[in-house]
Amino acid sequence: MNESTLRIRILSVCILCFALLLIGKLYFLQIVSADEYAGKADRQYVQSTYNYYGRGSIFFQSKDKELISAATLKSGFILAINPKLIKDPEAVFAKISAIIPLDRDEFLKKAKNVKDPYEEIGKRVPSEKADAISALKIPGVTLYKERWRFYPGGAMAANTVGFVAYKDDAIGGRYGLERYYEDVLGRNNDAVYVNFFAEIFSNIQTTLTEGTTLEGDVVTSIEPSAQSYLENALKKSRDEWSSDQTGGIIMDPMTGEIIAMATVPTFDLNNFQVEKDPYIFSNDMVEQVHEMGSIIKPLTMAAGIDAGVVTPYTTYYDAGQLTLNGRTISNFDGKARGTVPMQEVLNQSLNTGVTFVMQKLGKERFAKYMLSYGIGEETGIDLPNETHGLVDNLKSPREVEYATASFGQGIAMTPIETIRALATLGNGGKLVNPHIATQINYKIGGSKVIDGGEQKQILKKETSETITRMLVKVVDQALLGGTVKMEHYSIAAKTGTAQISKGNGGGYYDDRYLHSFFGYFPAYNPRFIVFMYTIYPKNVKYASQTLTEPFMDIAKFLINYYQIPPDR
Repeated sequence: MNESTLRIRILSVCILCFALLLIGKLYFLQIVSADEYAGKADRQYVQSTYNYYGRGSIFFQSKDKELISAATLKSGFILAINPKLIKDPEAVFAKISAIIPLDRDEFLKKAKNVKDPYEEIGKRVPSEKADAISALKIPGVTLYKERWRFYPGGAMAANTVGFVAYKDDAIGGRYGLERYYEDVLGRNNDAVYVNFFAEIFSNIQTTLTEGTTLEGDVVTSIEPSAQSYLENALKKSRDEWSSDQTGGIIMDPMTGEIIAMATVPTFDLNNFQVEKDPYIFSNDMVEQVHEMGSIIKPLTMAAGIDAGVVTPYTTYYDAGQLTLNGRTISNFDGKARGTVPMQEVLNQSLNTGVTFVMQKLGKERFAKYMLSYGIGEETGIDLPNETHGLVDNLKSPREVEYATASFGQGIAMTPIETIRALATLGNGGKLVNPHIATQINYKIGGSKVIDGGEQKQILKKETSETITRMLVKVVDQALLGGTVKMEHYSIAAKTGTAQISKGNGGGYYDDRYLHSFFGYFPAYNPRFIVFMYTIYPKNVKYASQTLTEPFMDIAKFLINYYQIPPDR
């Protein structure tokens, strides 16, 4: 290769690189940051350092994969005055207040502050109102375009979505997905620019942009119709029984995708400032633990079946109660039933029966199975502040603690931890990873699919099939006397009633209960698993009374809405 040819090639490479840089710059300006620059062009600035607010969107996703806005930006105008230019404050007030509501005293006070050339008198003024004010051409009155966070669903999935708010001088996501995906939803155009060129030219993104993340929009698995139905069912149940709180989750037991998640009472995302107690903003589905009661019994039974120490036909003698380490364990009614098969342990929810299974397993093996369900650890769900269950009873030297754990007392779990464990019963014995986001659409183009990742096999597939058959019989034969059985659909379900702890080792209330319910359907190839709980319902004792009807309503809705074919 002669010298002139080499020079031509080097020059060609330089021209190509320069052209790519120009194309990238144009792409960045016209596509990636088009909204921001359009906003800047459309706005007058009082302070040149003002940042035109930008943030990525959050989307719900319909059953047909249509994206529906859950969190977006809304545009309007700031209305400001320059008091030095306001010659007749009363006349100006009269003209503007005829278009938008103003506080007269506050306006006049600001209009007299002639030392300040900028006083805001209105925010989030709609475009049509701004046009009307602009048409007045009042000297000293100016409109500045602004954008703010807006939640089209209002209170829908409020605790899951979260909101944006100021903390000191910084604005950002403070709860829910808004906080968890702050690095994706927040806007830092310099970081986007660096990421863009690092990816194109050098493949050294991690070196050049350490600590930064590509900006984008978050697509979730929350289905708005299912979410709305769940919320309405929870509210109706809470109102009927005057519960302190009622919550629920709908999940795909095969993938861990969250279809709906809610607690009541809740709040309006667009008006969260009115709430006096910040506790309402937290998400109890991941941040609080509860003793769940008898819905844990199928986990104990499945462990016994998986280990081969019992079958559905294994019998034991039920004396109504037994004493371990000086403590008496009784059935819910204290009655003896004599010789009982394992199926009846679930049908009649017998504490002595699951204690028998625990004893057949032995303390160590029982604890190993229970911990393998993910009890006592975080699920890794994409929500902030997740906590983990309390499982000290599974480390005790005393047998009685393992016995109470076998029927869901003495161990405490988050709702998301609970539904994850229970999903193993119907999905072939796999421990899924619950998640809400399904995809991130990047601002610079492209997307990233989010799935649940690797699933750990906890139970044999045959165990899952066996415990499912047992739970279908619970619904068909025992739940409210078999009156809720669906002729053409198999449903596997179990109720739970747990005494509420007084806390700090103070024992349990005699008259306060947490009711829980879970079920999955169609039972042998489930599309959905539903978990519900209600805390301290009044004048009622058992979960079958409070949660069976709302569960069945939700199941029928989902079957019809998703057009699930009959399985029997």
